[in-house]
Amino acid sequence: MAQAQHPYDTILDAFAKMSVPLDLLICGLWLAGALCTIYIPYLNESFLPILFGIPLVLFIPGYALIAALFPAMRDIDGIERLALSFGLSIALVPLTGLILNYTPFGIRLDPIVISLSLLTIVLCLVALYRRARLPPEERFFVPFHELYQGIRDEFFPKAEGSRTDRILSVILLIAIIAAVTTTVYVIVVPKDGEKFTEFFILGENQKAADYPTSLLTHTNSSLFIGVGNHEYRTVNYTVEPYFLTMTFNEKTNTTSLNSMTPLETFTVSVPHNQTVIRPYTLSPTATGFNRVEFLLFKDTVPDDHITGMERINASYRDLHLWVSVHSLT
Repeated sequence: MAQAQHPYDTILDAFAKMSVPLDLLICGLWLAGALCTIYIPYLNESFLPILFGIPLVLFIPGYALIAALFPAMRDIDGIERLALSFGLSIALVPLTGLILNYTPFGIRLDPIVISLSLLTIVLCLVALYRRARLPPEERFFVPFHELYQGIRDEFFPKAEGSRTDRILSVILLIAIIAAVTTTVYVIVVPKDGEKFTEFFILGENQKAADYPTSLLTHTNSSLFIGVGNHEYRTVNYTVEPYFLTMTFNEKTNTTSLNSMTPLETFTVSVPHNQTVIRPYTLSPTATGFNRVEFLLFKDTVPDDHITGMERINASYRDLHLWVSVHSLT
């Protein structure tokens, strides 16, 4: 009767004596490539994060889990492994996001990447350990060499065939490669949609309510200014706030600008498809103002000699709040 193997010896067999299976090695290398494309400058601005990220989200975590649950070749067949890998990945990733939502880290890029990376690594190590406990002939492996041989024999058979069959095989292979390349291109290089910028103001609780409309001189009033970039490129924005004094003429039903006092200006660089929200403090030094104007400029700012309504009209976006300013005394 064979003596049971000590767990320590099994661990040694898994991580020292046994070479890493090629399928698990590919999972680890793909994960490393995805991390490089996400965090290395220049690479993270290309299509590579999408190319590496889609399999990392939709396939690899589920495949690692299936590999950990079913280490033997006889457990399930290849089609079932492939289908369950996609299905479990679609289940694991939202579950990870749900758990992160109830933690101080929140659903952000870094916590999601770290969580998926740790999950994939742990599952791959468990799969490697469980395969090591099986006899070598029972361990699951992906027959990459057999697959390659089968594809090569299908498209380029060694036996002499008709010239027409060879031409049709080459055309079919080219069509498959073209279809796969086109699909990848459509995914990683999506067509540009409508280009626009979101420009908005939020109250002190970062909600579209409770705006500071009654101001006291030499007293701080808080709000938030948000800029959302959907221009399909990184844009440098400049926000220019002003205190205005406006007069309404009831006879002509028009509003005229009497004075325009500049406030603290700030610039912000916003990558595509991201939103930046910054706090801003209003602190009037005199009474008489009845409107706060926020001008947004994209890339370039007009010369200082352009003032008044001309500057407001020259802005890319503009927002305003009607206010009343009172003195402390």
